[in-house]
Amino acid sequence: MRFDIFTLFPDVFQPYLQTSILQRAQQKGLIEVHLHNIRDYATDKHHITDDEPYGGGGGMVMKPEPIFAAVESVLGAPPACPVILLTPQGKTFNHQIARQYAQLETLALICGRYEGVDERVREHLVTDELSIGDYVLSGGELAALVVLDAVSRFLPGVLGDPDGAVDDSYALGLLEYPHYTRPAEFRGWRVPDVLLSGDHGRIARWRREQALLRTWQRRPDLLEKATLSKEDKAFLERLRQTQATLRQGENDEI
Repeated sequence: MRFDIFTLFPDVFQPYLQTSILQRAQQKGLIEVHLHNIRDYATDKHHITDDEPYGGGGGMVMKPEPIFAAVESVLGAPPACPVILLTPQGKTFNHQIARQYAQLETLALICGRYEGVDERVREHLVTDELSIGDYVLSGGELAALVVLDAVSRFLPGVLGDPDGAVDDSYALGLLEYPHYTRPAEFRGWRVPDVLLSGDHGRIARWRREQALLRTWQRRPDLLEKATLSKEDKAFLERLRQTQATLRQGENDEI
């Protein structure tokens, strides 16, 4: 899969791209990452890529000409692939979107900066807008890395474990179960006995229940959309009954 990233700060990406999973994915030819400096496409003497906003106000706005020139020079006019603008105003990036993007051959990402981009970029160039959360970053570079990393994990061969992306949190609609490794005991804290039992059926059920418990405690909203078996629903009902009993006991003490 090919990623084309349009940014004013391409050097931000290199350290992460030259590390661990993404580095190996590039070496294997599973992904290609092409960084394009928007400033290279500015035609004026000083390569200016931003200007004051019409109507006044603080901050600067990224000019449309260099952005259009950069994207269309690389991808054609109109671009033949989705063009995503990283912006706090976009829809929230999630597991499902990452999986959808992993089906593409090429994905283009535009990194916003300053007060944002000229509105004509939104209206006539990008196909979608993404945010990675309800907060503001100095630019879209970190968000682009998040998208790149999350999407790449779904590509066959990128992860060492072929089932890794399937078992991750959110993959099955639940947060992931706890993980343990050697030693079996550390500072008096033991690994749950079931994980040492060798009984794969018991281990699978324990992991499922732990995923349900963790999701119920931390992200109960996810349970509304998760696919749950009869056993799952019975386990959650026991959790609710236990919680109700504890609350009743606390009220009685008061």
